[in-house]
Amino acid sequence: MTPEATLARFREYMVGPTRFMTLLSCFELGIIDALRERPGMTAAELGDAVGVKPDAVEQLLFLLVKEGFVGYGGAAEEGRGYSLDALGAVPERDLKRALAYMNMIKVVALRQLFNLTESARTGTLVGLKELYGAEGTLYDAVAEHRDLREAWAKLMDTVTANIDPWFFGNIDMPSGAQVLDLAGNTGLGAVHTFQMKHVPGMRVTTFDLPEKETECLENFRAHGVAEHCSFIGGNVFDGIPEGFDVVLIKHFLDMFDRDAVIQILNGVHKSLPVGGQVNILVPVYPEDVTETDNHNVDFFPAFFIGCTMGQGGPQKLSTYRSWLEECGFEVTRTVTKDPAELPQDVIPVPAVLSATKTA
Repeated sequence: MTPEATLARFREYMVGPTRFMTLLSCFELGIIDALRERPGMTAAELGDAVGVKPDAVEQLLFLLVKEGFVGYGGAAEEGRGYSLDALGAVPERDLKRALAYMNMIKVVALRQLFNLTESARTGTLVGLKELYGAEGTLYDAVAEHRDLREAWAKLMDTVTANIDPWFFGNIDMPSGAQVLDLAGNTGLGAVHTFQMKHVPGMRVTTFDLPEKETECLENFRAHGVAEHCSFIGGNVFDGIPEGFDVVLIKHFLDMFDRDAVIQILNGVHKSLPVGGQVNILVPVYPEDVTETDNHNVDFFPAFFIGCTMGQGGPQKLSTYRSWLEECGFEVTRTVTKDPAELPQDVIPVPAVLSATKTA
């Protein structure tokens, strides 16, 4: 890459935050909805409809016209109205999913990332403390702060609902399985385990912090699986319950640096009988991080270090495999989802690793 090309790439980073907020603001202000209901509106008409000065409407729409999201045409004497161009062809369901990502990024990430440098330097979430006076992690803060919880939990529930069918389609479950969903949050993963991978005699237990119990048990009742699912309160770093032959670890290992991951995997190994299984779902980086169709490396390092944990981030599949082997597991299966099979607005590229405890 030439120096000129390098500087041009820098420019793409410079305008990234402003492009993001310009697009999102057009949705938040109601401009896009107004154009969907009544194509051909002028800046003045849009301003009246959404309560924004026409000058600001015009400024914000310049970018969307440039990108082909919105069209602009008509003779000057006709007022040159706006209409949806590419945005008009996106199904509403897909658009809502993309906007859920964008809202989460705005609320959970954009403000905190101002302090990314200090978060990396200290290993703590400096932005979370500055904005909310909160110590600890995002997962602690969402229990106390509604805006964080609504932005984060809505997206996470959507991600879980979309990826769990693929996850369960790529693991085996023995008859009579006693399953532990490690760090299973409020039980949705346990519900999906019973519904999507049910075998005779199965019982599924969510293991997470004690304060998750009430909501977890309510979710079991609401989904009609209370007779088959249960809850154990505890902390994975204090010990993992025994008496299970299958452990699921989903959306969890990538939250931690190597030492903590090894501690978790060693705990799982200790808790399982010989021949017991562990099935892991994690986002992964490509073995060649220069691949352009995998955006995990664009998003997750800053997200984990600056916004959620003060540490962690995905790894390459080969790294997770080596860590499992280091902890006494034999890896029996690995599957990475083809990025081409994911909706184009989705960031995480997930993988499944299945392993067995050896003698």
